[in-house]
Amino acid sequence: MAEVKDFTKYLKKLQKKNNDDRDDNPFEALNRDYDWDEDPDIAESGEYDGYPTKGPTYQERIRKHRIAVAIRTVVVIAVTALIVAGVYVSWRDKHFTESNITSSVKIADASGAKAINLAGYVLTYSKDGASCIDGSGQQLWNQTYQMQNPTIHTCKDVVAIGDYNGHNIYVANTGGALGEIDTNLPIRDFCVASQGVVAAVLDDKNVTWIYLFDPSGKELASFKTTMQDSGYPVDISISPSGELVCVSYLKADSGKLKTSVAFFNFGDVGQNLADNYASGYDYPDVVVPYVQFMNDSKIFAVADDRLMFFSGKEVPTSQTESLTGDEEIKSVFYSDNYVGVVFVNNTDEGAYRLQIYGETGNLDTTIYFDTEYVDVLFDNGQIIVYGEDEYILYDMKGTEKFRGTFDHAVKVMVPTNVRSKFLLVTERSLDTLELK
Repeated sequence: MAEVKDFTKYLKKLQKKNNDDRDDNPFEALNRDYDWDEDPDIAESGEYDGYPTKGPTYQERIRKHRIAVAIRTVVVIAVTALIVAGVYVSWRDKHFTESNITSSVKIADASGAKAINLAGYVLTYSKDGASCIDGSGQQLWNQTYQMQNPTIHTCKDVVAIGDYNGHNIYVANTGGALGEIDTNLPIRDFCVASQGVVAAVLDDKNVTWIYLFDPSGKELASFKTTMQDSGYPVDISISPSGELVCVSYLKADSGKLKTSVAFFNFGDVGQNLADNYASGYDYPDVVVPYVQFMNDSKIFAVADDRLMFFSGKEVPTSQTESLTGDEEIKSVFYSDNYVGVVFVNNTDEGAYRLQIYGETGNLDTTIYFDTEYVDVLFDNGQIIVYGEDEYILYDMKGTEKFRGTFDHAVKVMVPTNVRSKFLLVTERSLDTLELK
């Protein structure tokens, strides 16, 4: 073979022979596969200088590789989605066949105390004080006080404890005390937000005040109500964010009763509203003794003949109403997404009828049962109805998943992060119940 001393000249001859003078870099052609000619006819024909190429072009191989990768990705995602969906359906629809007490710890005799679920922990309270314990029975904090008839209000993991006609409200969360509020005026009602902001209805002779306090007792806002103007506040609720307050006012109007459900905004939007008044609705000849925020934008109210649902994070509006007629409402329960109303039924279907509404006010499920219940819980896609001696689990469609009895009278049943595990508070023990 002849020795080529000037490689550049040799390369230029090659380029000239192949009619490719497009690049100033003489080495560019050596770094390419077969793409020395941009003539689309030749490229598509697969021939160069009359001779067929050995295979697809570099660009075609890249394109085919990308298509293969895309197909494999889609297949993997689809298979993963099917597996996840199958696991979820199995988890959601699982029926339990047995129950066991897996652990039991002694707690102080709480015969004179009441107990509630506080975000998965247990809060016990009496006239002398309150304490919070975890699932192992370990006391997290203790608060002493003296009250004639302590009242509890909660929001997520925050609790406020006060006394009708008293002057002090204690605020805490599962981590400990957040502060104490001295209202200076007799307490008629109160509620609490998730940050510890308290809205309190206070009596001042001919005027009723509504105050907002932070957990330390600092006054954040206030407005007064009178029977002549707005009416008397029969119930109050504050949104979890603490920005919206809903008040149900009862007033005599031309010799007849009328209820007004009013919303006040104390956030940025409310600063531009007269007296922070955002919206309100009147209900002639109707008493509305109960209003409640489900979450920051969904609110419901219970009247003597209907359920009302409202929606809006800044300026709530009426969403829907569900008439109940003359039926007796025995209890009302709620979560972030559901409202449960128990009616006295007294038919062959059951002594009680539980109607479950979604946050938009639509009736989702109806359940009939005979259990003398203490509470109704919505948790982990399940409905739990329990009394002192027995309990029933349903899915959100109303299908019974398990029915069991307790070995000892239960004061409160607390769901945990595991949908098949519950804490049971009895007079002298904290038991862990597991379903299988």
